[in-house]
Amino acid sequence: MQINKNSKKSLDFSKYIYFMACGSCGTTENGVPKGCKSNGNCGSGTCGSGSEKLAVFDWLSNMTLPSGQAPFNIYEVRFKNGRKHFFKNTENLTISMGDVVAVEGSPGHDIGIVSLGGELVKVQMKKRKVDVDSEDVKKIYRKASQRDIDIWEKARAREPETQRKGREILGRLGLKMKLSDVEYQGDGNKATFYYTADTRVDFRQLIKDLAGAFSIRVEMKQVGARQEAARLGGIGSCGRELCCSTWLTDFRKVTTTAARYQQLSLNPLKLAGQCGKLKCCLNFELDTYLDALNDFPKQEVVLKTENGDAEFVKMDIFKRLLWYTYKENRSKWYRLSLDQVLEIIELNKNKEVAVPLEDYESEIEEVVKVDFENVVGQDSLTRFDAPKKSRRRNRNNNRKKVAVGEKPNQRKQQQSKKPNQPNKPNQPKAQRKNNNQNKPQNKRRRNPNPNGNSNPT
Repeated sequence: MQINKNSKKSLDFSKYIYFMACGSCGTTENGVPKGCKSNGNCGSGTCGSGSEKLAVFDWLSNMTLPSGQAPFNIYEVRFKNGRKHFFKNTENLTISMGDVVAVEGSPGHDIGIVSLGGELVKVQMKKRKVDVDSEDVKKIYRKASQRDIDIWEKARAREPETQRKGREILGRLGLKMKLSDVEYQGDGNKATFYYTADTRVDFRQLIKDLAGAFSIRVEMKQVGARQEAARLGGIGSCGRELCCSTWLTDFRKVTTTAARYQQLSLNPLKLAGQCGKLKCCLNFELDTYLDALNDFPKQEVVLKTENGDAEFVKMDIFKRLLWYTYKENRSKWYRLSLDQVLEIIELNKNKEVAVPLEDYESEIEEVVKVDFENVVGQDSLTRFDAPKKSRRRNRNNNRKKVAVGEKPNQRKQQQSKKPNQPNKPNQPKAQRKNNNQNKPQNKRRRNPNPNGNSNPT
C-alpha cells in the first residue's frame, strides 16, 4: 500500500491493517516499492505470507475490460481477524485494493480495508452463495477521512481492556461460557463479543452489565471451537500455522474412522487439534488411503496354513506389507507381501492349505535403499550408544593372577622402570638404613674448612 507521508490526511495505521508487508515491499524515498517492482501493487497479492487470512490474488488487475462494459461495483472489504463482507459502491468512488473505507454498519458505520475488487468478486460471491441483490450487501459511504481513522484507532485500543473486564463480569455472574474475542465497530458505538459455550446460556443480564460498563451497544455472537481457533490462530503440531486461520474455508466433519483407515492409533491427545476437536488434516489424505486399500483383502479373512490358522495383525499400506500371526501361537508376527497374502487366499478358496508362513516370510528380500552418502564417516546414529567396557573384568583378571602367584600389572611396572637401574631385591628395613649411612655425601656440596675443623682460625 502506498501512503503519502507529506499529506495531512495520512496516518501510520499499518498496525491496524490486518497483514504485514512482505520483505520485498520496502519502499524508496519516493514511496515506490523497490523489491517486487510492481510500482504500487503487491507483487505477490498476499503480503505477509499468510498473515492476511484467506487472501485472494487478483490476477485480473492488469487486464482491461471489454469496450462498453462497466466495472463491477461491488467490493470485498476485510475487517478484524479476516472477517470479510461485500459492499456496493453506489457513489461511484475511485477505489482500489488497500484503501481504507467507511461502510454501512448496523447501526452507524464501520471502517474496513478493501481486499478485492473487479470481476473476481463475482466468483467469491458465488462461492459464498451471496446474491447481488441480497440485503447482506450494504453500501460504501466514502473513503475514510482523518477523523474516521482517529476514532477507529481509539476503538481498537479499547478492545483488550474491554475483553478483560468482560471476563470479570462473566465470572461474577457465573455463566458457563468463554469470551474469546471482542471487536469494536469503526465508529466506536458498538462492540461484538464472540463467545463459545457447550450449552445454551441466558446472557440477558450479561448484556445489561456490559452495556452499562462500557456505554456501548452490545452484540453477542456464538462461534464454534473450530471458528474460535481460526479467529485466534496459532501453530499446529506440524510446525506450520493453522490451516483454519490461513486457507481452510469449510469445516467438514472429521471422525475416528478416518484415523482407522490410515492405521493411526486412536490417541485423543495426538489426534486432537488446538480447538479440542479432531484435526481437519485427517481428511486431507483419506481419499489416497481409500484408493490404496482397494487392493487389500479384508482384515477379517483368516489364512489357513499347514501350521494352523493365521489372523491379521497390522499392515503398511504404501509398502504393501501385512503382518499375520497364528491363533495358537501369537508370540511371533510374520511379515508377508500383498501378493503372497492374495496367493494364500486364492489357495484357500480352492480348498487347499498353504505352506507355513515361515516359508513365505523367508522369500521376502529386503532391498537396502541407500539414501545417504557417508562423507564424514558419521552416518550411524547409534555410534555413541555402545556400552562402555566395565572395569570389573580387569579386576577379576588381576585377582586370578594373584591367586596363581603372578603379580598384577607386573609388566606395566617393569616397563616403567629405567633400563640402567638394576632391580633391587626386597631388603629388610634395618639393611636399608645401613646402606643409607654408607652412602657418600653429595660431591656438589662445598666444604668451607678443608682441614676439617669446625671453627676456622
